[in-house]
Amino acid sequence: MHDQVADLVQKGRLLPPEERERLVDGLLESLNEAASSALDPAWEAEIEKRLAEYDRGEVQAIDGEAVFAKARKLVNG
Repeated sequence: MHDQVADLVQKGRLLPPEERERLVDGLLESLNEAASSALDPAWEAEIEKRLAEYDRGEVQAIDGEAVFAKARKLVNG
């Protein structure tokens, strides 16, 4: 029996690096489509909730640099 996946891998290796990258991105995207489509409504609801909280003044925005500095401190000890 012919191994279609091995054949595709071999053909993919003949592509220029940029085209291989596009191919890999497309394949990974196709694997994540089901998971991301299931998460999209949940994320949209969360975004709307957070924006409404911000608009009502219930939460304050934190500067991105401050967030990254805190994250670096946590990682580096």
